[in-house]
Amino acid sequence: MDVVVVYESKTGTTRRAALAMGDELFTRGIRCTTYPASGVDPAAVAAADLLIVGTWTDGLFAVGQRPGGRKRLAQMLNTLAGPDGDGLKGKKCAVYCTYAVTPGGTLRKLDDMVAGAGGDVVAGLAMRRDTIADGAQRLVGAIADLSSV
Repeated sequence: MDVVVVYESKTGTTRRAALAMGDELFTRGIRCTTYPASGVDPAAVAAADLLIVGTWTDGLFAVGQRPGGRKRLAQMLNTLAGPDGDGLKGKKCAVYCTYAVTPGGTLRKLDDMVAGAGGDVVAGLAMRRDTIADGAQRLVGAIADLSSV
């Protein structure tokens, strides 16, 4: 199995989560490559069995939460979808977001963005910034469970 993790990070927390997932996937014998959203390799995504997309939670403390870096994420997803909009069609995807206080609707909105670009979202997780290692293990575990079915 080949996995590509793409992340949008503001303070480094979401990047840390991406790298932790990469490490966890590696320990399970799954190949993984991580990219920032601004530097993703479309060929690597096309060749991957699973795409994981992550971002941070933007918004006020308890209202208006949304995926951070939405414009860059949308641009990246549009690039991956391609001119015909079918570049991610049928591609298994997972989503994650990191947060400090509450993720609000961030995960659902990120799920909608990825699905809107044609991805088939099969798993998702909101990770509090002080439980990144646990969150990475949980999301990778859910992904591994899906691939063994």
